Amino acid sequence: MRGLLQPFNDQSALYLQVARMLEDGILRGIYPAEEQVPSTNELARVYKINPATAAKGINLLVDEGILYKRRGIGMFVAPGAAQAIAARRKAAFYNDYVIALAKEAASLGIDADELAQMVRRAAAEKEEQG
Repeated sequence: MRGLLQPFNDQSALYLQVARMLEDGILRGIYPAEEQVPSTNELARVYKINPATAAKGINLLVDEGILYKRRGIGMFVAPGAAQAIAARRKAAFYNDYVIALAKEAASLGIDADELAQMVRRAAAEKEEQG
């Protein structure tokens, strides 16, 4: 299934993990707009999960407008899906991490300039590590 095969973890429901893996494939260009994604039966067989669980993950993406159904053919990536996923994840990143980071920095007396400098340093170190 073109680069999607990853083990499940115990941190979230399986259907959410199915949806996340498909989203990751869309973001990485494995499934570009108008490309067909694996069927529920394919996902169930490869990941050894119930087809209903795979369908629930796919249907979540249909409800969000990321995938759409072509009757009798299968599920396909909607135009603009990658951009929608990236925008949603960026907003979640801001809400889940950046706000908490800024709050903790303020409690430690770190001002915005120092915090920005720390973030740039961390990014540079990450880049050096490859």
